[in-house]
Amino acid sequence: MHSGTLVFTQLMEFFSRHDFDKSVRRYRGNYRTRDFSCRDQFLAMAFAQLTYRESLRDIETCLRSVQPKLYHMGFRGRIARSTIADANRKRDWRIYADFAQTLIGRARKLYLNEPFGVDLEGAAYALDSTTIDLCLSLFPWATFRRRKGAVKLHTLLDLRGNIPCFLRISHGKMHDVNILDELPIEPGAFYIMDKAYIDYARLYRLHQQAAFFLTRAKKNLDAKRRESRIVDKTTGLRSDQTIVLAGVKSSQSYPEALRRIHYYDIETGKRFVFLTNNFVLPALSIAQLYKCRWQIELFFKWIKQHLRIKAFYGTSPNAVRTQIWIAISVYVLVAIVKKELKIERSLSEILQILSVNPFEKTPVLQLLTNPTNSFPDTPFPKQLTLFDDDVPLVVES
Repeated sequence: MHSGTLVFTQLMEFFSRHDFDKSVRRYRGNYRTRDFSCRDQFLAMAFAQLTYRESLRDIETCLRSVQPKLYHMGFRGRIARSTIADANRKRDWRIYADFAQTLIGRARKLYLNEPFGVDLEGAAYALDSTTIDLCLSLFPWATFRRRKGAVKLHTLLDLRGNIPCFLRISHGKMHDVNILDELPIEPGAFYIMDKAYIDYARLYRLHQQAAFFLTRAKKNLDAKRRESRIVDKTTGLRSDQTIVLAGVKSSQSYPEALRRIHYYDIETGKRFVFLTNNFVLPALSIAQLYKCRWQIELFFKWIKQHLRIKAFYGTSPNAVRTQIWIAISVYVLVAIVKKELKIERSLSEILQILSVNPFEKTPVLQLLTNPTNSFPDTPFPKQLTLFDDDVPLVVES
């Protein structure tokens, strides 16, 4: 199977052409397009993500050097940096956001029963954001601070498989808590977040939709204790209490009882105070569940190190959003390949193997299961220096 087919082509066969075309038609992506279609744009940008291309010129040079293979890779249009730049600037980014959501839905089904360290029947999601710094002189629309530009990537991560199921790209000034107004709420699911998301009115709306939240309490928490339960202090637990908010505004915003858990992490020596509206899960499981929130930090670190979402090929808002959504699509596509082919390697190792073998004709399964193809689970040296810079690189030509 796939004998004689390029590795890049095999990888692109893991997504449905029908689903991609539906997203294109929804936003009329190929309207008045003669030569360079949305599919050509996606393939070029996905190739750039997989192989760490430095610039549009780098993409053009690399692809033109294998001109006889472009047709077999799926390209039908002419590859030119000006054409790619125009497509990234003008073609609706929602095409690729819509298609990414299709891939996300497929990946979540594959990882539906994936364990993540806590015995929990329902779904568990980690919510957080990461700031992507931009040079204000090159991205004047991305105002953040006086001399600094930025956009924020708000993400809801499904802890079963670490699949991002909700993403929103906003300006850098948007406060994290505002994303709770847009969050899709699933009854019975856990939403794990840090204290930046504490807004009792918004948390109460989440509670009223039969969902559970878990966060850390702020130091200025004003509350009255109603009940205390016995805990095993050898596990790190210090208290498990039922409380009600005592502040005038907070008690009006959240009029029902909350659960407060004090926990001492023996490994780090740190103390935590958790707030949740779940009174059923054991207190130690609540503490362990919050530890899983770290997975979203690792997700942000992973995509910044292994995909290009801080060095942009264009400076317009549309180009930035297009590149981020295609990067997310590549991440999810690799996760799909890992699960469907039952590959035991890490995502970063799979990506590194694919990145140096796009023009090989070895079956992907054979390539990824060959024990001689072994890489350290760290990014390439070039990637490390990229993300140490205070100001991101902009590579437009």
